[in-house]
Amino acid sequence: MVGRDPPIAGLVCIGTGAEMRWLLVDRIDALIAGESAQGAKTWPAESPFFEDHFPRFPVVPGVLLLEALAQLAGKLIGYTVRTERGDWPFPILSMMNGVKFRKFVRPDQEVILQTKLLSVREEMAVVQSRARCGGRTVAQAEQIFVFNAVPLENADDRETVERLERAQLKQLWADYPEDE
Repeated sequence: MVGRDPPIAGLVCIGTGAEMRWLLVDRIDALIAGESAQGAKTWPAESPFFEDHFPRFPVVPGVLLLEALAQLAGKLIGYTVRTERGDWPFPILSMMNGVKFRKFVRPDQEVILQTKLLSVREEMAVVQSRARCGGRTVAQAEQIFVFNAVPLENADDRETVERLERAQLKQLWADYPEDE
């Protein structure tokens, strides 16, 4: 991998031929289309960012907590729109409001990711998300997503995105409906 950093420990690479180095959801425990989703993420102690964030007091960077929440929310939004409208919207995080960090997350702590769908419109969605450790909220935000910021006009490209999204959702969510 000349010119690229090696994948970071704890980040899953999906076996689809396309490398996903920044998958920040380990699993999806529950997903109710149009309502909510819950999943989990644990950052292993050997993850290299802990060396610098912070030396002798390693904590998960807040931006990674927010991205993990956004990824779970994206799966909820994508699946909801797919079941209601028939297409995968390719949600892209556009804005966040009310971001709060309440507690540090240490290496090897399991973070429970929760997201609740507040609204879905033709080209955007809004969720309320929070991350919890040991039953306590460690981060929260309202996250706003836009759909297809750069539309995929080629049918093969749209099919590839949908196939990859389905494969990833099926890998993460043990209860993924087989008839999908």
